[in-house]
Amino acid sequence: MLTAIATAVRDRESLRFDYRARDGAEGRRTAEPHRLVSSGRRWYLVAWDTGRRDWRTFRVDRMRLRTPNGPRFTPREPPGGDLTRYVSEQISIHPYRYHGRFTVHAPADVVATRMPPTVAAVEPATDDTCVLRAGSNSLDELAAWVAQLGAAFEVHEPPELIEHVRALGTRLLDAARWTPRPGPKVPDRYTADPPRDSGRSAGGKPSDAAEQ
Repeated sequence: MLTAIATAVRDRESLRFDYRARDGAEGRRTAEPHRLVSSGRRWYLVAWDTGRRDWRTFRVDRMRLRTPNGPRFTPREPPGGDLTRYVSEQISIHPYRYHGRFTVHAPADVVATRMPPTVAAVEPATDDTCVLRAGSNSLDELAAWVAQLGAAFEVHEPPELIEHVRALGTRLLDAARWTPRPGPKVPDRYTADPPRDSGRSAGGKPSDAAEQ
């Protein structure tokens, strides 16, 4: 598959293929292939979609090529200057409801080790800060992703995320200040013997269950 696509890029031949979109819908596409880009563990094709008359990013493992190839084409100017960054934005930001932008007070190369291109786009701002952009369908998920980096950060957009983080911070501070009342003392006879292993973890799942 990669060899066939790379050959079409080299020879400037249009590709005809069936494609399965993110939502599972399948359709036939015709595109002018520009470049293959590797991101994470997947390959993506950056191409001009002739039917939609716009640049698109296609996951190669969702493509099923049709033969023969389409007509030759004259290459167009690619979107942006950095195609790796372009692909990162297309797969980690644009498909989602919320598009977050943050300033993280840590070097870009350090943050990039925690946030791969398939999760977020990371660009250096200064030697000690970087701009992180990520997408999600959940404001809680966006806030949690950035908070788990362990570095100070500022939220720039979207506006609803700024308010959401303020409310979340208030709840967390309230939780830290809360002191539970002491409960009744448990009689010794209930704690003398350890409970038998029921085959489940503390969270109630089987102890050998595979994580999703």
